[in-house]
Amino acid sequence: MPTNRSDFADLTYFLAIARHRNFRLAGLELGVSASGLSHALKGLETRLGVRLLNRTNRSVTLTAAGEGLRDSISDPFSHIAEALEGLNRYRTAPTGRIRLNVVAEAASLLLAPVVPVFIERYPDIELHIAARDQMMDITEGGFDAGIRYGGTVPEDMITQRLSGDLRWIVAGAPSYLERLGTPERPEDLQHHQCLGVRLGDDRIYRWEFEGPEGEFAVTVPDRIVLDDGRAMLSMARSGAGLTYGLEPSFKPFVERNELRYVLEDWATIGPGYHIYYSSRRQMPTGLKLLIDLIRELRPLGL
Repeated sequence: MPTNRSDFADLTYFLAIARHRNFRLAGLELGVSASGLSHALKGLETRLGVRLLNRTNRSVTLTAAGEGLRDSISDPFSHIAEALEGLNRYRTAPTGRIRLNVVAEAASLLLAPVVPVFIERYPDIELHIAARDQMMDITEGGFDAGIRYGGTVPEDMITQRLSGDLRWIVAGAPSYLERLGTPERPEDLQHHQCLGVRLGDDRIYRWEFEGPEGEFAVTVPDRIVLDDGRAMLSMARSGAGLTYGLEPSFKPFVERNELRYVLEDWATIGPGYHIYYSSRRQMPTGLKLLIDLIRELRPLGL
């Protein structure tokens, strides 16, 4: 069966939908509306004479024909993308798009200080950043790379360190500490109001400390539980309760006396941020330039 020019675009759309199993997410990756993708896929299925996807209101799955087509064309399309990316070596200014899946606080602490310099140096490179605390398969998600804390990166990935180790500490507003006192030891937290941290896998985080006998974790009373760092900081600054997190997140508010560090002698040090990407794909030029710039500017040390 002869192919035409539109088939190649529609096959690219098909592969993105096959990765995400979701028209909206595939559209975000490609910069195409979900309705546009749906229309294109219906046209492709009509021309091919087979159904590639099973669609319901809740899910998108591949038919047997769709699975066969995905398996047959994934590698060739990957090679084409790598060949096009390789042309950056011959351009005076690199182009392209980088898609990153980033733990939420890394977006503000690590990337925000770097991005203005990056877009000034490389105006033809687009950055698409998904700041999410949920762990996900970046390859299946169509991302070029992810940024997570060291120790949480999948073992089959290539990793590079992007920051020094990070200090985890408790903080509270002066108004809270004046009203309810300052805990002297981690066990004193049982008599305080604490802001609970809901992790990406829906678990409630146990606050970690380091004492004379090593590291240990404490389950704190948490009448208020949040999964958003910005909301947690706002709650803590208003005096709603003690909060736990990265010292660099608290530092600007401590300097303005909106927060104070608590239990500093018990603070623990954890692995810093690492970027990771698949060993099975050629690294995009833009991603290499971004990594180099982060390591040059060192917003969180290195």
